[in-house]
Amino acid sequence: MDGVSVCMENYAYWMQKKVGGVCVVTPNVPGADYSVHDYKVFDYFSIPVPKRHPYVTGIAEIDPTYLAKVATTRFRIVHAHSPFTSGAAAYRISRLQKIPMVATFHSKYRDDFSRILPKLAVDIWIDSIIDFYERADLVWVPQESVVDVIREYGFKGHVEVMDNGSDLVADYPEKYFVEARQRLGIKPEEFVMLFVGQHIWEKNPRLVIESLARIPDIPFRMYFVGVGYAAEEMKQLVSERGLDNKVTFVGSITDRAKLTDYYAASDLFLFPSLYDNAPLVVREAAALHTPSIMAEGATASTILKDGENGFLVENDPDKMAQLLRELIHDPERVHRVGVQASKTIVRSWEDCVEEVLDRYNALLKSRGLPPIERPA
Repeated sequence: MDGVSVCMENYAYWMQKKVGGVCVVTPNVPGADYSVHDYKVFDYFSIPVPKRHPYVTGIAEIDPTYLAKVATTRFRIVHAHSPFTSGAAAYRISRLQKIPMVATFHSKYRDDFSRILPKLAVDIWIDSIIDFYERADLVWVPQESVVDVIREYGFKGHVEVMDNGSDLVADYPEKYFVEARQRLGIKPEEFVMLFVGQHIWEKNPRLVIESLARIPDIPFRMYFVGVGYAAEEMKQLVSERGLDNKVTFVGSITDRAKLTDYYAASDLFLFPSLYDNAPLVVREAAALHTPSIMAEGATASTILKDGENGFLVENDPDKMAQLLRELIHDPERVHRVGVQASKTIVRSWEDCVEEVLDRYNALLKSRGLPPIERPA
C-alpha cells in the first residue's frame, strides 16, 4: 500500500531485468518472503514505528548478518528512498566504497512529525533530514511541485524531477472492466467511488465522508482500501453520517490483481489529500481510466488539469458534494476524462527505469567511474 515501497520495488524489478546485480536494503518486515524476488534483499533488525503500524525501522549497523553481507559486496551506486535508517546505511556505503549516492525526496515529513512531536523537535528532525539530502550527490523529487516542498524545508542545492511510473500500464479491453465489476459483485449501473491509501486524517478522508453525507438522495457505492491509525474513527464517522449501507471498508489489499479490479470497477477516485507529494495511486487509478478528484492547491494535484484529465475541488464538503452530484449525473463525462487521464499522467515503470539508468550513468561518468552496462 505504501507508495515509496511500490516505487522501490519497481525500480528493483526493472533494473534487475535490464542490468542485474540489484540489491535492496531495508528493515526486516515480519512475515515477508524475500525469496520471491530475483534481486537480493539485505534486511536488518527492525522494530515497529510508534503510532504508524505497519511501518518498521531499525539500525542496520547493529545487525551482524547485514554487516557481513555489506562487507563482502561491492556496489556501483546507491539510491536512498528514505532519509532515515536505510538512508543512513546508504550514505555509509557510499562513503566507505567511494561511490555516488542518489536520494529521492518522497514525503512531507514535517506533517508526519507534527502529529506526534512538539514544534522544536519537529524543526530538529527537519534540519537533520535536509542535512541528509545535502550530503547526497544527486537529489530527485517525483514531480515538479515537490521542488517547492523541499525548498520550504530549507534545501538549497540542485534538485531534479524524476517521474514515478505505474505497474498497471496495459491496453485493457472493455470486457476487463465489466468482468472486474462482476468479480467484486458490483452491478453494471452502479456508480462507484474509491479511495486507496493509508487511513490517516492527513490524507483528508474526512472531506470525502462529509461530502458523501451531503448527497443522501443519490445512489452510489464507496470503497475505502487501506489501513491506518484513523481507520476506526473513519468507520465511526461513516456510521454517524448514516452511510453504512453505501460505504465499505475493504482493509489492506496486497494482491495487485485484486487492487486493479477495484480501480477498474470504479468510476471516480477520491483523493483530496493535502499531505501527499506525488501519490502513485492517482496514476494507478488513471491507468484503469478512473479519473481523480483532488484538492485544489494541493502539492499532489498539480499533475491534473481540471475537467481535462481529472477534477479539482476546494477543500470544502459542500463544494465537493456539489461536484460529486454533477459527475454522478454525467457518467459519460467522467469516463471521457478518465480515458484522457490514462493518456496524460501514466508512464510505465519500465520506461522510467530506462531514464533512471541513463541518469545513474551520467552521474557515474561525472565522477570518472565506469557506467552500468546494459547486456547486448
